[in-house]
Amino acid sequence: MSAETYRDAWGIPHLRAATAGELARAQGRVTARDRAWQLEVERHRAQGTSASFLGPGALSWDRLARRARLADTARRCFAALEDKDPETAAWVREYTDGVNEGLAACDAPEFARTGLAPGRWQPWTPLAVWLATHILFAGFPAKLWREHITAHLGPDAVALFATDGPGTAGSNGWLVSGERTVTGHAIVAGDPHRFIEEPGVYQQIHLSCPEFDVVGLAVPGVPGIAHFGHTGTVAWAITNAMADYQDLYRERLRRTGAGVEALGPDGTWHRAARHTETIHVAGEDSVEVEVIETDRGPVIAGGPEGLDDGTPAALSLRYPPRVTADLGFGALLPLLRARRVADVDRALDAWAEPVNVVQAADTEGGLLHRVAGRVPVRATANRLRPVPAWEPGHEWTGWHTPPRAGLTDGVAVMANQRGPATPLGVEFAPPHRADRIAALLAGKERWSAADMPALHTDTHLASAGPLLDLVTALDGLSPGAAALRDRLLAWDRHMDADSAGAAAYAAVRGAVVRRLAAHPALAPAAVPPAYPEVLQPWLALVPRIAYALEHLLRAEDPYGIDRAEAVRAALEEVAAEPPAGTWGDTHRLAPWRALPDTSGSPEPGLSGDHDCVLCTSAVPGLTDRAARGPAARYVWDLADRRRSGWVVPHGASGVPGSPHHRDQQPLWLGGELAPVVTDFDRLTKETDD
Repeated sequence: MSAETYRDAWGIPHLRAATAGELARAQGRVTARDRAWQLEVERHRAQGTSASFLGPGALSWDRLARRARLADTARRCFAALEDKDPETAAWVREYTDGVNEGLAACDAPEFARTGLAPGRWQPWTPLAVWLATHILFAGFPAKLWREHITAHLGPDAVALFATDGPGTAGSNGWLVSGERTVTGHAIVAGDPHRFIEEPGVYQQIHLSCPEFDVVGLAVPGVPGIAHFGHTGTVAWAITNAMADYQDLYRERLRRTGAGVEALGPDGTWHRAARHTETIHVAGEDSVEVEVIETDRGPVIAGGPEGLDDGTPAALSLRYPPRVTADLGFGALLPLLRARRVADVDRALDAWAEPVNVVQAADTEGGLLHRVAGRVPVRATANRLRPVPAWEPGHEWTGWHTPPRAGLTDGVAVMANQRGPATPLGVEFAPPHRADRIAALLAGKERWSAADMPALHTDTHLASAGPLLDLVTALDGLSPGAAALRDRLLAWDRHMDADSAGAAAYAAVRGAVVRRLAAHPALAPAAVPPAYPEVLQPWLALVPRIAYALEHLLRAEDPYGIDRAEAVRAALEEVAAEPPAGTWGDTHRLAPWRALPDTSGSPEPGLSGDHDCVLCTSAVPGLTDRAARGPAARYVWDLADRRRSGWVVPHGASGVPGSPHHRDQQPLWLGGELAPVVTDFDRLTKETDD
């Protein structure tokens, strides 16, 4: 037997093979069958060639991918993997061989629609996909925002706007020990919050061979199961630790007859590596990109002549895999082979990025709550803003020891809040999601796996408090605004899709955000520096105000803004043109697709909001549509893996028209989970590969 493919009722692939290598090859083949177009898009994004078929809208990303040396870094990391861990390198090769076999036989309709043919994957391509997926995960552009807002409002404004910003991605996760469950065995549950894409960013899969038998959520294009898995005896899950592990350096560059030089901290000009690359753009002329790398790292913005607006600036990016030639793929096989928490713990010692908070539990009562990943030791200034490359004191001097934590009353909750990763980060998510999960778990002594979806789908919005406090204090309102005020104060603060009160609150909140953004004290910050377009979301004023609204409404020094008057005006504005329906009428899913959807199906309305446990993120003041949300949900039961459950926003198949393309969406919308099936006798055999 080389490999067998089975499917369950939801079309989820279950693979069985004689060896780990054969299984990796089968995983690559089935991923190419199910997600061929997605793999093609990810390969192009990783190489910086997506504008060749997506057009000029993808050009800014391609420039970043080229200038940040993503593909070259992946090649370096794979070469180092071959040298230091040949078993893992061979396993990755098997996966890419399987991808190429699957792509050769694929008939995904998007290829006919675009006139493209699938490209060939190289052994380093999965590493490039991983790197491209996570290069912005640590939010290094937030350092540009801090510098920008400091220039307009002073250094105190940094803390005022410090909150989970528009470019971060987070998750919920909780670990309930056996002493708090009905079975006496632990439960691990949660949901990763990411930009919702179609096909989804996670792939449900079951991998079985004599060495291991694992179910979990894989990243299409990457072998194994990195983030969320259950081996039958041990299960693990992650959230973004919100750690800061990438640095931006301001560079002084000059052209010489031989190329480009950069001023170093020793006061000497040093030769910088330089070459040019061509980006092909569909429908337009090709674009030449100058790629420069200093001793700090690749230059991602500006150059010897400065930024596009003539500002004399150049920014280089220093990120761990570029420095170490290690992307942490050495952890992937040991994770699959893990039998106990100690095995997961050892595997995660090899983890590199993104930096995560990990929770794990095993059937013997073992528990784990730790940070995993590589964070450099360097000056505090490096973590806050771009630092001058020509000044000493900003070098990396080692690596932090990842912190660990325990449980409280048999429970650990992680939701991107300040926690074990606090020493490694700068900005964290507000505590609302974590506090709400902890409060809900405290409300019951014993929990079962079947109880967990109620936590996944909780819609209470604690962050509504400051705005509603100001609404409460208003008087002298018009009759319509007074009636709206009374409706808001009677609202239960749950962002349910069928709630008219939630719609009214969201409308007032958006109006307040727009009025604050237009205030003379803040409006000048609406004009961002001329950094590349791909970095602009971190510099946009309205989203920053929207996500920092709590702080702005409670701050002692509001920069001369009459907040009560802003709320009053917003209330009158909404009372004059109130929302016609419920929250779900405007709070609709807005998934990213490489190509426009031609199905004609309307996107569904959603419950939840940015600070709800059901974190479906709109951008108040701009849109009620949600581009981010739970990219999957999972419940790992350590008493019996068959009582575990999972769901994704769309379906197991990425092929439009497939019966499993969107068949899980009703479950996802309703807060239900599909059962995890691991008994091959209960599955339908598809192929002998």
